Amino acid sequence: MTSESPTPKHAQESSSGGGALVLDTLSADDFRAIFRRHPAGVTVVTADAGTGPVALTATSVASMSADPPLLIFSVSSSSSSARILKDANTVVVHFIGPDSIEIAKLGATSGIDRFADSTIWSRLPTGEVVFDAVRTWIRARVVNRLEASGSTIVIAQAIESNYTAAELDQQPEREGLVFMNRSWHQVGERSAII
Repeated sequence: MTSESPTPKHAQESSSGGGALVLDTLSADDFRAIFRRHPAGVTVVTADAGTGPVALTATSVASMSADPPLLIFSVSSSSSSARILKDANTVVVHFIGPDSIEIAKLGATSGIDRFADSTIWSRLPTGEVVFDAVRTWIRARVVNRLEASGSTIVIAQAIESNYTAAELDQQPEREGLVFMNRSWHQVGERSAII
């Protein structure tokens, strides 16, 4: 016995007046619901374009290339950090673990001065802001920005980190932090299934 699956909504095609094919799109609610259930690593991005630092919690950071070392992330134009991130030449991407979740919460809270507590951050010799409690960060030079439907996609080349690969290999394995379904989740050895 065979069963046929219904045609997915996104694959349904219709013909418009000029003979061109028009593909339906997934609704914004459906799209958000799917990604809300997809675990994403947690980072905090800081930048300063000369008018004061900004910070935002981002789950969109991804490795784009290892050689050259490029990373990518997006920022919504509605974010209070968007204007500075559009002007900054460099950013610092902080990789957040459960031990520094307060930094992630700080970057995710709107309407506050994220730098009011000057004991939790400092400036690198090159001027960028870093949160001192995070386990790893990458300083990166912005090499491109793309505008896409109310967001800015930032592509940046990694130029410095607080640890080398050899130093990271010497550290004990630590738990990771992901955001899924509107809540924080800790992942580590006990959550591994293979």
